[in-house]
Amino acid sequence: MNIGAASRQSGLPVKTIRYYEEIGLVRPPRSENGYRDFSQTDLERLKFLQRSRSLGFSIEECRDLLSLYEDTNRASADVKAIARQKIRQVEHKIAELNSLKRILLEMVEACHGDERPECPIMDDLSGRERGHGRGRH
Repeated sequence: MNIGAASRQSGLPVKTIRYYEEIGLVRPPRSENGYRDFSQTDLERLKFLQRSRSLGFSIEECRDLLSLYEDTNRASADVKAIARQKIRQVEHKIAELNSLKRILLEMVEACHGDERPECPIMDDLSGRERGHGRGRH
């Protein structure tokens, strides 16, 4: 199948498929006219990559997962270890986002939100202390 069909069936943009080929994640053979000729196996790899990336796995993690996917003698413990590491990364990111949310909520709470130009949010973002508006003392 051509790259357009592979794109439709895998849910990946053509540009992404070309990139995956460039970095060696997929290696479709070329037909005599030079066009990529994706096999069912290539399509399975693309779907695997699409799903893995949608779950937040990095390109290198996907490379490792693909190696395990293709290794029929793999230990499921190896796959589980990669997934557990991803869970730890997600939990860390959630903690970071919750911290950012708390800070933003504090900033919003401190702002009067009226017609006055003084704004604690702008003061905080600019590094100025609150109550010291530009040009006002």
